[in-house]
Amino acid sequence: MTTPYQQQSQAPVPPQSPPQSPPQGPPQAAPPMPPQAPHQTAPHQTNPYQAAPHHHTQPPQPQPHQPHQQMPSGPPSQPYAGVGPYTSPIPVRRTSLGNALASEWTKIKSVRSTIWTLSVMVALVIGIGLLVAATTADSDYDTVPTTLPGFFGTLLGQLCVVTLGVLVITSEYSTGMIRTTLTACPQRSRVLTAKALVFFTLSFTITTVALVLVAYASMGMHSGPAVAEPTGDQILGATVGAGLYVSLLGLLSLAVGAILRHSAGAITTMLGVVLLPSILPAFLMMSDSLRDLGSKMLEYSSPQSLASLFQIDDSLNNGWPQLSVLAGITAAAMIAAYALLEKRDV
Repeated sequence: MTTPYQQQSQAPVPPQSPPQSPPQGPPQAAPPMPPQAPHQTAPHQTNPYQAAPHHHTQPPQPQPHQPHQQMPSGPPSQPYAGVGPYTSPIPVRRTSLGNALASEWTKIKSVRSTIWTLSVMVALVIGIGLLVAATTADSDYDTVPTTLPGFFGTLLGQLCVVTLGVLVITSEYSTGMIRTTLTACPQRSRVLTAKALVFFTLSFTITTVALVLVAYASMGMHSGPAVAEPTGDQILGATVGAGLYVSLLGLLSLAVGAILRHSAGAITTMLGVVLLPSILPAFLMMSDSLRDLGSKMLEYSSPQSLASLFQIDDSLNNGWPQLSVLAGITAAAMIAAYALLEKRDV
């Protein structure tokens, strides 16, 4: 006889079905974690089926409009922290003729043409003058002043000043530098004035100093009772007068260069101005009707004007009338250069 409990224990075990895939449905809770060793904390685990927490974000609020602040152009060590118009820490001042003079002086002393032409001019005036003074005797100066040797060197040295006067302005046109110059200084009359003042001062100073050296060296070489001592007027004409005449020729060359804006054309024109009045009178005097014109042209030619300033002949005047005529011609050419520079494009 069996008890009900024994019968229940002896009941046959039903066969087990094969493992099935988890049903497709809502996610179930994860199985419990196995016990862990003591003194160890379980790592934080998240449920992959748990939705990420929803963060409530607020819509962006419009920012109040702020006025645009101009950043300073100064060094970064001094940041601009103010509100309003920016004031530069660098002092700003208006330009003047002095700034243009400084610019032209920098340009004329930094180019090789200035150094070469003025060096050749000084070498001709001083070298030829001292050579003539050393090869002449005291008896040669019984009727002419001892300042005469400077005349021969000045005849050739003036051509160097004429060439430099042309290159002062035409070299900027040939290289295109004139555009930069007129952009930096839009007042064109100021540019031409600065060029004229710097060049005239430089050429007059160097030419006069060279003539003074020759004049006093010649007077030191030839002295005595048979030598005619030069007067103050003769010394002034042979130094300051001749230097002024050569410098005015150079200034006239600068004006012609500003008018023509071409180096070769301006130099050729000035060579004709210097040489033709000395050559044409020989042909003009052959005609009776043109004899007066030829004699007047010869009187105001460059060699005759310098001879008058050195007073190498008593029949000649002191050379100041020729100097005045040259000053008038130079002034007229400068006025034309100013007008064309303002009117024409570069």
